[in-house]
Amino acid sequence: MAGAQVDLAEMVPDLEVPAIVAGEPGPGKRVVQVDAKFQHTQVHHLLYLPRDWRAGEKYPVFVEYAGNAWKSSLGTVEGSSLGYGLSGGVGAIWVCLPFVDVVMGENAKSWWGDVEATVEYCLRTVTRICERYGGDPTHLFIGGFSRGAIASNYIGLHNDEIASLWHGFICHSHYDGVREWDYDGSGRRSASERLERLDARPQFISHEVSVSETKDYLKKAYPKGNFTFLDLPFPEHTDKWVLFDIPERRMLRDWFDKTLDGR
Repeated sequence: MAGAQVDLAEMVPDLEVPAIVAGEPGPGKRVVQVDAKFQHTQVHHLLYLPRDWRAGEKYPVFVEYAGNAWKSSLGTVEGSSLGYGLSGGVGAIWVCLPFVDVVMGENAKSWWGDVEATVEYCLRTVTRICERYGGDPTHLFIGGFSRGAIASNYIGLHNDEIASLWHGFICHSHYDGVREWDYDGSGRRSASERLERLDARPQFISHEVSVSETKDYLKKAYPKGNFTFLDLPFPEHTDKWVLFDIPERRMLRDWFDKTLDGR
């Protein structure tokens, strides 16, 4: 493992995810936004502009997807933490996107909703963030926890158009293709087709206790991949670990900085 055993329940986080506030986006604000196509529904996303945000400047963007609703995971854009822990609230735009349930007109709390609608929502939102808020289209990252980790490839590499967006990927706890789930295209053949759209772009892949299952899978499924693997020294299935000052968070941030620099 990367470090000593950690009991998150006995630790005090040094970061707290900002509360959601009303109004227009601004430095240090986390606000609700709705795509124009879904104005009369409950479908929405969250946008956070870093505390050092200034109009006219460029910032990397981290697009995050939430895990399924399960135990301590809310399954919502509101319950996500990974992007805030990644940046500490400075230097990067953080957006939490929905899995779009077109039928119910809401964010899906489990699995994908409508995959094509989810992909289109992502494409439109990323374009708007780059145009309006200084998102750098050459430094777009995608990632998430659990379901969101699977979504990094399942949604992020769904077709050539969306796959072309990303500069890097962050996948915490689970990975597309490692095991079959109860949805179409979860098998290894479909996952392999998505992986071919990855090319040599870097992925940071972590898992509580051990990431060996994913590592073994990718040795066979995509041996040419640019992967960084990290075992996390705790058993909790959570994305909240990024809110604690532990060596593993520093490793994630170091990977992010190096990836931004092209190293």
